Amino acid sequence: MNAIAGTQGAPAARAARRVLNVGGNSKRIPIPPHFAGWEHHLLDIDPAGAPDITCDARELSGLPAAGYDAIYCSHNLEHYHRHDLPRVLAGFLHVLKPDGFADIRVPDMHAVFREMVSRGIDIDDPLYHSPAGPVSVNDVVYGFGRKIAETGRDFYAHRNGFTLPSLVRVLRAAGFAPVFTSLPLFEVSALAFRQEPTAEQRALLGLPPSRTT
Repeated sequence: MNAIAGTQGAPAARAARRVLNVGGNSKRIPIPPHFAGWEHHLLDIDPAGAPDITCDARELSGLPAAGYDAIYCSHNLEHYHRHDLPRVLAGFLHVLKPDGFADIRVPDMHAVFREMVSRGIDIDDPLYHSPAGPVSVNDVVYGFGRKIAETGRDFYAHRNGFTLPSLVRVLRAAGFAPVFTSLPLFEVSALAFRQEPTAEQRALLGLPPSRTT
């Protein structure tokens, strides 16, 4: 008998789950803790951050189908014109497994404009401070000006904006359902599924059934 001691009859080890980080710039930037232990692939249009896949997110349909358990896309969808969103989101669906989900974060334009009016600040005044320095209303709406000026790369500019309802609408139109949302500071966060989340996914992501949008 050639079986290795202690392995006879043992179930096969579960393959590592895979997340595709779309537009994440660099693996030095942390991703959410619910992806701890997952195989992390970075996709970005800018080769400077040493992505695993150098690609425009409008071209995701060129990647193998159903290769990922999740997509993480933080502050990237606003870099595409509105008419390009169906193509980007169709690419998300293409690379996701049938039970996969997308974890998406975008600036919350409603919160930004409400804060601007309530504080009486100008478009170039700081809205908040980040590790990269002060972020103005102009930076949130049109893209982080210092980054664009330093690199000379206009793909860092913003070409689109979202509120919570508008993000849900574009995700549903693309074919995601259900969609779970939350509103961190100046941000809309969405967890968008291809089908009803499993009990394991609900536990991992802290999704009570009542939070479906």
